[in-house]
Amino acid sequence: MSNPAPALTLTDAQHQVLEALSKSRLASHREVQRAQVLLMAAEGLANEWISRVVGVSPATVRAWRARFVGEGLKEFGKVKEGRGRKPAIPESKIAEIVELTRFSKPEGATHWSVRSMAARVGVSPAQVQRIWAARGLKPHLIKTFKLSTDPNFDEKLIDVCGLYLNPPENAMVFCMDEKTSIQALDRSQPSLPMVRGRAETVTHDYKRNGTTTLFAALEVATGKVLGSCVPKHRHDEFLGFLKTIEKEVPKGLQIHLIVDNYATHKHSNVKAWLEKNPRFHLHFTPTSSSWLNLVERWFRDLTERALRRGVFHSVPDLIEKIEAYIRVNNENPTPLIWTATADSIIEKVRRGRVALQATKQN
Repeated sequence: MSNPAPALTLTDAQHQVLEALSKSRLASHREVQRAQVLLMAAEGLANEWISRVVGVSPATVRAWRARFVGEGLKEFGKVKEGRGRKPAIPESKIAEIVELTRFSKPEGATHWSVRSMAARVGVSPAQVQRIWAARGLKPHLIKTFKLSTDPNFDEKLIDVCGLYLNPPENAMVFCMDEKTSIQALDRSQPSLPMVRGRAETVTHDYKRNGTTTLFAALEVATGKVLGSCVPKHRHDEFLGFLKTIEKEVPKGLQIHLIVDNYATHKHSNVKAWLEKNPRFHLHFTPTSSSWLNLVERWFRDLTERALRRGVFHSVPDLIEKIEAYIRVNNENPTPLIWTATADSIIEKVRRGRVALQATKQN
């Protein structure tokens, strides 16, 4: 291998531009390669070595180095006249596709598909797909949201996030909620097991065998869960579950419960019981903010892993399998780690409210 050429000298700004291009998913492959070559050249690596790593010829490495020395980044990314593939779609057509995608809907439909857009603007579906992919446009997807209108949103949020990020000493913190109306669904015919080339199959119809409600309290520090299945979810059942927690938590430890604003949690009988049991402290999440309660994430896992594909011949059968899931969870618990600060969430919600208000005005 020949002696390495002198290292290129890059300014901080040039280094930042090349670093971003070398990792870009939107720039052309040739531009990414060129950025990688120049960054390696700035480290003083030999041209032959760079060519092997990047996958271009040594002559190309030398040409790119020389061009950078003469022009810097001024002409970076430009293709010389007469070389390279000519653009198949003019910029005006691309701008039209992006504009229609973002600010219009096809007649009689809720969103554009690659085929409906292609028919609208007179290009191929593949070209539409490439334009959408390059700009991160995904009209086939939709996400749900709801901004809380709780007047005490900031105060409640700071309270709950404080319990997650800086839990009190000599205390146990639980995320508690009810998963109501869990159905014991039995399939009308036996399921067929998975075999090579075919997934497990179940009938599309089912028989309802009743429902149950699960009261669950997720211990934030360990990931262990206290659970109890009951027929209803009134304040009487809630009080019964509080007494269960009382028995399970060692004496001398304070108990902090993160709960939502369901009327059951604020019933007069519940308040009277809490006054007689001062080691219990209830912390309410803001309205329309169930995402702030970590037990909701655990409920999602329960549904995906034990309920959605389950077959339950009766309510007792359903309860037995829920309890089995809790038992397995507690044998090897994994805590759900909260990392977001209250300030970051408040700022995100503020931006969401500004955007929502702007949409209403338009």
